[in-house]
Amino acid sequence: MLLAFAAVYVIWGSTYLAIRFAIDTLPPFLMVGTRFFAAGGIMYVWLRARGAEAPKAVHWRSAAIIGTLMPVLGTGVVVWAEEKVPSGIAALLVAIVPLWMVLLQWWRPHGKRPNAWVMAGVALGLCGLYLLVNPGGDTGQANVFAEGILLLAALSWATGSLYSKRAPQAKAKFLGTGMEMIVAGALLITAGLVTGEASRFTLGAASMKSWLSLLYLITFGSIVAYTAYVWLLTTVSATLVSTYAFVNPVVAVFLGWAFAGEPLNARMLVAAAIIVGAVALITIGRKDDG
Repeated sequence: MLLAFAAVYVIWGSTYLAIRFAIDTLPPFLMVGTRFFAAGGIMYVWLRARGAEAPKAVHWRSAAIIGTLMPVLGTGVVVWAEEKVPSGIAALLVAIVPLWMVLLQWWRPHGKRPNAWVMAGVALGLCGLYLLVNPGGDTGQANVFAEGILLLAALSWATGSLYSKRAPQAKAKFLGTGMEMIVAGALLITAGLVTGEASRFTLGAASMKSWLSLLYLITFGSIVAYTAYVWLLTTVSATLVSTYAFVNPVVAVFLGWAFAGEPLNARMLVAAAIIVGAVALITIGRKDDG
């Protein structure tokens, strides 16, 4: 479990930088579609070759719903939005996922009201993220449409995460994860073709850094971290798993400082400490809930 949380916290935190490098010279929808289709195809073929039972139609239906709600409307929209809004604002808006998780679990039929620990942790985490990515109110040029879409993307991701905990899944472990990424990849590639990305792209224009970033996103961002995330959803509370949305931007800041020469100051360190405290509160709150 610790390794799975490490993968979701650290690897997904590093994908902010990898996505930025990838879309420098690769079209966004085709890039993210290739990422998921390749990762899902590798997992599906490998597991079936090892004797995994063939999935039924109901399993493909679940994969289509989860793949659309999470990788397509979640990750795909975020990649698109990074061309419209500053990455810090994108990170802040995506970090609302834990709040959506708490509210959706509360509002569902027979849902349980979150306790004070969890609500305090969510509020503290959002404050920490705001301090991390919005120093002095300098948010750059606003794009209200893109920012609104990011909020909906976070809601879609939270909805898909909760649905995946109860959806009928393929018998073989992780086969459903591969199926979700195959469906998502096909839809995202289709979106790239419909929007004309292929006609505006030439292989010679893509840099080696973008190709290597795409390879990293396929192997670590999708096969390792996404699989770890889906496994955690079946093991612990969705609210606790969703704390990745608080931690990822912190990891991104530290990686930017370590590998890209980006600034790291006292405000960022304070924000990181606040976010760690928020995760601790949510963890305590979920244990208190049983």
